[in-house]
Amino acid sequence: MTPGIDRGLTGRQPKAVQSALAILEVVARAGAGVTAKEVAEELALPPATTYRLLNLLVGEDYLVRLPDLHGFALGRKVAGLTGVSGPVPLSTAAREVVAELRGRVRAGVHLVLYTPTTLRCADVDPDHPLQAPELVERHLHASSAGKLLLAEQPDWQESLHPSRLHRVTARTVVRAAELDDELREIRRRGCAAQSGQLHEDVACVAVPVRSPAGVLVAAVLVSVRGPDPVAPVAYVEVVEEFARRLGPLLG
Repeated sequence: MTPGIDRGLTGRQPKAVQSALAILEVVARAGAGVTAKEVAEELALPPATTYRLLNLLVGEDYLVRLPDLHGFALGRKVAGLTGVSGPVPLSTAAREVVAELRGRVRAGVHLVLYTPTTLRCADVDPDHPLQAPELVERHLHASSAGKLLLAEQPDWQESLHPSRLHRVTARTVVRAAELDDELREIRRRGCAAQSGQLHEDVACVAVPVRSPAGVLVAAVLVSVRGPDPVAPVAYVEVVEEFARRLGPLLG
């Protein structure tokens, strides 16, 4: 009986596999909406190779294409590998605290959760939803929740290279020195606010939620329609009370 012919990996295929895995890492690190051009530049890959691998990963459900953002995000198969899918699990007690705050504030109230270098919109106000949670998660330099996270870093440029300070609106801070100034002010005030940097007609403030050990684990985000930065800041005092109650529930 003639032995079967080994049609395993060719000499070029291991490199393609490595590149595909590297693309998944870039998308995971950069967040939803990262473009093919950005992936190619990050990995120093030829554009044609990048597009081919991106399309392959989309076809296999490891990535999804975001038509409105002209970019990519992680797909359901990656969520299956990590065991993360669907809504972020929150305790009933935490959700009740957020719901109570929504009854006190005439604006959008949202809860975001942090890792040391990323954030995820965990509970978006159903009555005043965020325009694009994926933009909040991706453009850390343009959202108040993202700025709060960057202000916590010993060196924010280790998690967000200055070359990724993309202009989202005309007001977005895209110079490293200006962002440094903003982050110093955030550390001084203890909360982060921005107006028109992520969406031209939205102002918001992010109040930190810290664990009993003092670690930043979440933020309560208050968003208000309109360019006036003072409007959401007026809620900081009442939000801080609820943030203190959330700390032990999330830490």
